[in-house]
Amino acid sequence: MAGSIKIDIDVDGAVSRFEEAGNVTGEAPIAVAAPDAPQEPGTVDVPLIKLAWGRSGDKGNKANIGIIARDAAYLPHIWAALDEDAIRHRFGHFMADGSGLKRFYLPGSNAMNILIDEALGGGGVASLRNDPQGKAYAQILLDHKISIPETLAEAL
Repeated sequence: MAGSIKIDIDVDGAVSRFEEAGNVTGEAPIAVAAPDAPQEPGTVDVPLIKLAWGRSGDKGNKANIGIIARDAAYLPHIWAALDEDAIRHRFGHFMADGSGLKRFYLPGSNAMNILIDEALGGGGVASLRNDPQGKAYAQILLDHKISIPETLAEAL
C-alpha cells in the first residue's frame, strides 16, 4: 500500500506485521482564522490570569508561551489584546534588537502560542539570566490587562 506505515513486531521470534495507511494527500491542513473580538460597549480591564492559564519554557534561545483560555468566550479578547505590540512592550527588556515574534492561534483548544526569538540571553547554560529557560514568562504575561465586556466580567 503506497504511503502506508509498516511496522514489524517481533516477540520471541514470532514476527507480526502491522500496516496503517498514512496521510499522503499532500494537502496542507485547512487554515482557521483567529477570532475577532466582538465590539461591545461597556468594557472593563481584567488581568489575563482571570481569563486564562499559562505555561512557558524555552526552545533554545526562544521563549515559548502557551495561553489557554478558561472559556472559549474569552479567547477572542485575549487574542486581540495580546497582539505583537503588546507582547513586545511586555517582553522588550528581554528581547535582543530585531528579535522575531510569532503568535499562533490554536483552533479547537481555546488557546494561543507565542514564540519569541532571542529572548533568553542565549538560553540554557549559555545564559547568565535568572530565568535562562523562560519558565516565568507565562506568569509575567498573566498580569497583562485584557479588555472584556462587562457582561463577561460579571461572571468572573
